[in-house]
Amino acid sequence: MTLRLPRRPFARRPPLPAFSGKLHDARTATVIGRLLGAAIAVCFVTGLVSHVLQQPPAWLMDGLPARPAWGYRVSQGLHVASGIASVPLLLAKLWAVYPRLFVRPVVRSVRHALERLSVAVLVSAAVFELFSGLLNIAQWYPWPFSFVPVHYAVAWLLAGALLLHLAVKAPEIAAHWRSRSPGTLALPEEDAPDRRSLLAAVGAAVGAVTVVTVGQSVTPLGRVDLLAPRHPGHAPQGLPVNRTAAAAGIRPRAEVRENWRLTVSGPLPYALTLGELRALEQTTVTLPLACVEGWSRSAEWTGVRVRDLLDRTGAPPTARIRVTSMERRGAYRVMEMGRTYARDPLTLLALRLGGEELSLDHGYPARIIAPNRPGVLQTKWVTRLEVL
Repeated sequence: MTLRLPRRPFARRPPLPAFSGKLHDARTATVIGRLLGAAIAVCFVTGLVSHVLQQPPAWLMDGLPARPAWGYRVSQGLHVASGIASVPLLLAKLWAVYPRLFVRPVVRSVRHALERLSVAVLVSAAVFELFSGLLNIAQWYPWPFSFVPVHYAVAWLLAGALLLHLAVKAPEIAAHWRSRSPGTLALPEEDAPDRRSLLAAVGAAVGAVTVVTVGQSVTPLGRVDLLAPRHPGHAPQGLPVNRTAAAAGIRPRAEVRENWRLTVSGPLPYALTLGELRALEQTTVTLPLACVEGWSRSAEWTGVRVRDLLDRTGAPPTARIRVTSMERRGAYRVMEMGRTYARDPLTLLALRLGGEELSLDHGYPARIIAPNRPGVLQTKWVTRLEVL
């Protein structure tokens, strides 16, 4: 007797999706793409400015401009705002083109294979840059690598992939750049309202996410700063604190007051107690504190001009300085400042903020405040100035 097992039915490959939507077309992708490209270009250029100001090459350190005083505030605010605006644009762009993922055959030629590879790199880099940037704004780093160098490196990868994509797609982009470009078929009249509705919705999304976050750097929009991680006005002494004294390992205020000395190292080295520093000529300036996370706020600072301290030690006009903080750990515990910053009359070793003595979290007893400079380089808890 022969036992026959029932045959399994032949497993058929599921059919590919059928896309009936009329807006997954080249014209829609081009319109959204040029807006996304503009936002990414602004984000890339301002990010490059920020990187150079934070980590200048040695040959450029003495040539970095200290004016306009609000320069970094504007450039970094634009960087974060354009990055946030790019998120809904990127999602809309991917929605317009994703049916092409299901086109068969997957690869038609060597040129087509390279094109798809470049698109994969472009999309991956864009997604990484935008969403890692969002997490940086919230100061949440759920990854094992250092954010700044990786974010900077991937930005160049994104720029290269974007330029390659534009070069490959140039004929198609040119053909669909205008609504009625010569040599292309016009979209049926009945579909025009749908495209306008889609673009209006994307524009509204871009405007909404920008308006409710940009108030952290654009003061007039502070009242609608609903989704930004911090409101610059709601903080000790009117300024947010990214790194607290406890996180930096700073001793209690009374102990700092008793033991602190400012050491100035140069041709004629000297040291000052806090009382002696307060007895020197005090200067008051209004400068913004602007951080890489995109928030900024102007404040009134009072202290001793750094160039006066350098003149007292006999430093030459071309000298740069090294500033050392009391904090026990941190990537910016030691900072170098080029001569344009060190000699600028707005650059202070600040002792007071808004007419009040600095709080411990804001750098008591003394901190650097300089024009057109990232917040991470406005060193707090300064204990040593060294002429280089």
